Amino acid sequence: MMTDFAAIDFETANYNPSSVCSVGLVIVRNGKIADKIYRLIRPEPEWYSYRNTQVHGLTAADTVNEPVFPLVWEEIAPAIADLPLVAHNSSFDERCLRAAHRVYQMDYPDYVFHCTCRASRRVFEKALANHQLHTVAAHCGFDLKNHHHALADAEACAAIALNIL
Repeated sequence: MMTDFAAIDFETANYNPSSVCSVGLVIVRNGKIADKIYRLIRPEPEWYSYRNTQVHGLTAADTVNEPVFPLVWEEIAPAIADLPLVAHNSSFDERCLRAAHRVYQMDYPDYVFHCTCRASRRVFEKALANHQLHTVAAHCGFDLKNHHHALADAEACAAIALNIL
């Protein structure tokens, strides 16, 4: 069982993976939640698509005065330096993290990602109607409220990881 990790979730302002506008992080140590971090981020490029806003509810007005990614990541990076990252559909979150590092010309550490969606497919197979975050979280006993809020999604991911990774 994985007992030390950081569950992470990004929301983006538009279709560009570098346009992270919020991040949620749940740090788990010794199988217990040790810390939670939620930050709004001024995205790059700095515009919001209608579709993305419909999903997560964030707009330019929410992030216009927020720090850019490098300033937020400067705070987060030390907290997760020794931890594997866990995300539901990790390819999306890893793509966002890599794109934001690339846009700001930051060195990208070789973060190790684990995917709770892939793990769910392997562990639960056809026992679930689908392997979406809210479905798997409910099956693991976590009531996901406020889906598509980065911290709420990271909390759900952490609950899943503690059950099946």
